[in-house]
Amino acid sequence: MWALTALLLLATLEKPILSLHPPWTTIFKGERVTLRCDGYHPLLLELRPINTLWYLGHLLLPSHKKSIEVQTPGVYRCQTRGAPVSDPIHLSVSNDWLILQVPYAAVFEGEPLVMRCRGWYDKVVYKLHYYHDDQAVRYFHSSANYTVLQARASDSGRYQCSGTMRIPVESAPMFSTKVAVTVQEARHAAAVRLLQVQSRRAPLRLGRRVHGPGARAGRARILLVRGGYCHPQCPETQPVAAASGARLCPGPDLHHRPGPAGSSLGTG
Repeated sequence: MWALTALLLLATLEKPILSLHPPWTTIFKGERVTLRCDGYHPLLLELRPINTLWYLGHLLLPSHKKSIEVQTPGVYRCQTRGAPVSDPIHLSVSNDWLILQVPYAAVFEGEPLVMRCRGWYDKVVYKLHYYHDDQAVRYFHSSANYTVLQARASDSGRYQCSGTMRIPVESAPMFSTKVAVTVQEARHAAAVRLLQVQSRRAPLRLGRRVHGPGARAGRARILLVRGGYCHPQCPETQPVAAASGARLCPGPDLHHRPGPAGSSLGTG
């Protein structure tokens, strides 16, 4: 019963995953893309139909399907029963001759970063240049994607492309609108950093007065605990002990067990 309760609780806490197909945040006017909402649901909930709510900005859309086709610019979100609202996807619609398309999903360090310069309704782009923060970084004779095989934080910035098209004769160079790209810290490094920050922020608390065998009048010890209880070796609190002269852990004559946050329990 406890396991089922925990499973249901997890289902209510996990956001649905909103994805975009094709995976580009900018399209030409008149084009359509597909949004798909994937949520996690325990088997128990699958016995009933799962309705999906769709939002464009603050407007509730009429569809309850798992995926929808859209062509209107704006910020889209979705929500499934018992779950929070998904992270947003911002869709832009352009009337320009040339657009630079970048992925909708976050790009992490070490992953490939792919972007493409598209001519109006897939007309071939000639003399194609890609720019990063106003500096030319790649040239192609004709339409081609620009790929950074292993993205780094330094690849973040504003990107743009330029080129010519034959409509019907070759045009003067045209430029796309600049698009911001952010390369995020690698997933595992971000997780480790978060744990380190939480560990450093764990408050140092004054625990209860502990008496052990042989602890007579005046010999009771005060435990200083970090993060809710005092570890037998106190690895995190030893530097504090050295600085303050306080004894942070009881001696070997005391038995430890974790107590509620903010306390340390000892038994003789």
